[in-house]
Amino acid sequence: MLLLVVPLLLFSLITWQVLADGPLLDLDARLSDALVRPDRASELLSDLGNAQVALPVLAIALAVTAWRLRATGVDRWWLPPAAGAAAMVLVPVLVVPLKAWTDRPGTPAVPPATGYYPSGHTATAVVAYGAATLLFLPLLGSPAVRRALVALCALLILGASYGLVRRGYHWPLDVAGSWCLGAALLVGLALVSRSSRRTSAGTPSRRSGPS
Repeated sequence: MLLLVVPLLLFSLITWQVLADGPLLDLDARLSDALVRPDRASELLSDLGNAQVALPVLAIALAVTAWRLRATGVDRWWLPPAAGAAAMVLVPVLVVPLKAWTDRPGTPAVPPATGYYPSGHTATAVVAYGAATLLFLPLLGSPAVRRALVALCALLILGASYGLVRRGYHWPLDVAGSWCLGAALLVGLALVSRSSRRTSAGTPSRRSGPS
């Protein structure tokens, strides 16, 4: 439960600073000024948060997980992939009204507009790549492969986040807020998946019968 409370508290703190024009925004602006250098590399990295890139990765993970769990006779095999899909659906459901509520303007590197907090691209990357990783991990037997998968997930999320800030598409706090929001959704997914595995471990499969 603590893993869920901490990101939500941090998200609330960042959101409050954005709404109240708090002192963190001065640090945010200085950090953005130091990092923003629009170039081709930052553009490509920011694309990692596009739905066209991230959602197919999650879709593959959902399909493979559902197939593997069903093939091995796991009871309620559909629950982890359904929870992963629900976490992704919640991203626009939460981010869109938050953007309208906070009404934060963009950086000087983008045309004048509002609605930049939190970063939808960052939240998409965190939940899509993070959920895919959480779904794949129980299916992998090698600790080295698991570590490599977690490292790849972190690189994809950090790459997208850095690209969005470097290109000037978002302030650093926009990205940090989405990290927290995405982390809370992933914790929820992990809790549901763990509950499903425990139930399956304690309940004979309908397909295989009593062991």
